Amino acid sequence: MQTTPMIAPSILSADFAKLGAEADAVAGADWLHVDVMDGHFVPNLTLGLPVVQSLLKSTDIPIDCHLMIDDPGRWAPGYAEAGAYNVTFHAEATNDPIAVGRDIRAAGAKAGLSIKPGTDLDPYLEILKSFDTLLVMSVEPGFGGQSFIPEVLDKVRRVRSLVDSGELRVLVEIDGGINVDTIEQAAEAGVDCFVAGSAVYNATDPAAAVESLRAQAISAR
Repeated sequence: MQTTPMIAPSILSADFAKLGAEADAVAGADWLHVDVMDGHFVPNLTLGLPVVQSLLKSTDIPIDCHLMIDDPGRWAPGYAEAGAYNVTFHAEATNDPIAVGRDIRAAGAKAGLSIKPGTDLDPYLEILKSFDTLLVMSVEPGFGGQSFIPEVLDKVRRVRSLVDSGELRVLVEIDGGINVDTIEQAAEAGVDCFVAGSAVYNATDPAAAVESLRAQAISAR
């Protein structure tokens, strides 16, 4: 487990007209979470590689790209080559997740695998040895502002036990509905990195919101 819980503000909840300033507003964050949606894998369309490339020039915060897209094998390495620190794609979007993860790593980024709330974890446990991050979705991917699904924490606990026993070496990340009311139960389950959108960017002081969420997670540990 990470020594200190990580907070990754999601720019899905930021003002897209001033993303550089919105990145500056969370300068104390560990990662900056960027949701890439293609309108096919999920019903929403957000942004793509050109915006990520611009954002990389505007911030020193490591970029955490979450690709909610079809055919990640074609597109994911480009985000790694651009300079993203962590590139995560969905297990449900490919028949060969190991190959996609290998290509992401070869392109210079950490490789992450994500699963939807209704996706069974068991078929992917063995291949997690090929990844750096497991992103557990605690809402249905595609839109921000949804309510947290607490049942997914059983998956977190399962992976946490394998990490703690030394069977796996993977960072456990959670995305969806993380706020002051839900972060403590997620921390207790064993999450390392918390993606938070509206809980950060709807706050009067986003940087203070990041520190407050981190403090809650530390306390819950």
